[in-house]
Amino acid sequence: MANLTAKIYNQDGTEAGEQKLDPKVFGVKANKALIHEIVVAQESNARETIANTKTRAEVRGGGKKPWKQKHTGRARHGSTRSPIWKGGGVVFGPRLGRVWSKKVNKKAKQAALRMVLSDKAAANQIIVLTALDLKEYKTKAVVALLKNLPTDGRKSLIAMPAVTEKVWKSAANLKTVTISKTDSLNIVDIMKNKFLIITADGVAALTKSLS
Repeated sequence: MANLTAKIYNQDGTEAGEQKLDPKVFGVKANKALIHEIVVAQESNARETIANTKTRAEVRGGGKKPWKQKHTGRARHGSTRSPIWKGGGVVFGPRLGRVWSKKVNKKAKQAALRMVLSDKAAANQIIVLTALDLKEYKTKAVVALLKNLPTDGRKSLIAMPAVTEKVWKSAANLKTVTISKTDSLNIVDIMKNKFLIITADGVAALTKSLS
């Protein structure tokens, strides 16, 4: 297997060599079915139930029988809040109690993460930083960083073992930037962003946890 590498850049955008990537983490063959399964599970686990309908027991009114049982020529009814009446309850509508979450096997989740990282490495879309240290709370500092790196203005995910408050808040207003800790990386965020910008110690932490 050929040596896997990614270019290393300083914070000012100058090249600082190459970072070796462990083939056990960044050189894995993709399994589309597994990746799809993990994506569906992750998005389901993040889904919130908003829609909620009321049953006939919860709809206001309908306590009085609309008309007498017999001799009216009309069908028998006991309440105007029956599901067949306008303004009545709903029989099989969405409820707040519905749970969308799906169980995910930890080993399968880690395998899918290795596959997505390998795809990024194969496409030369992993950029390694020697370090990321902002001196002040400045969005312009993050904009300048991205401008100096070969991201072409595309959406980027910045990952590091410990995200400082300055980095987090400085990138908060940028729609093309996502910030994540390396131990919280997930395949949906990686796939939604064109480039993965990761610090050198972040590569080491990822390699240790996934190899």
